[in-house]
Amino acid sequence: MPTPLLLIVDDSKMARMMVRQFVTELRPEWRLMEATNGDEALALIKQQPPEFVSLDVNMPGISGLEVAARLRLHHPEIRIVICSANIQEAVRKAAEKAGVKFVAKPITPATIANMVTLFEE
Repeated sequence: MPTPLLLIVDDSKMARMMVRQFVTELRPEWRLMEATNGDEALALIKQQPPEFVSLDVNMPGISGLEVAARLRLHHPEIRIVICSANIQEAVRKAAEKAGVKFVAKPITPATIANMVTLFEE
């Protein structure tokens, strides 16, 4: 099996750095890419579809939930986890409806360990 590729999508540079750091500690063999918004993520995925995507919800342009819906349509094999501070029930239900997992920020080693576990289920 090829080395898994994770795309980290978040408009916060600090959030992307923290996800990168904690994932690297847990899965040093994984390859990592980053996108700052949904449009950039979709462009990267066209070029090189990852196995896993970590998506923030609230970003400039299209939301993480919209990105998840498009990925479900065109790349159903990609495993997606929404990683967001927006923990409203409506967001959780929308994630569930889109067939994606959800973990709540803040980004901590425990949050990212949970996310990695969800990817590998």
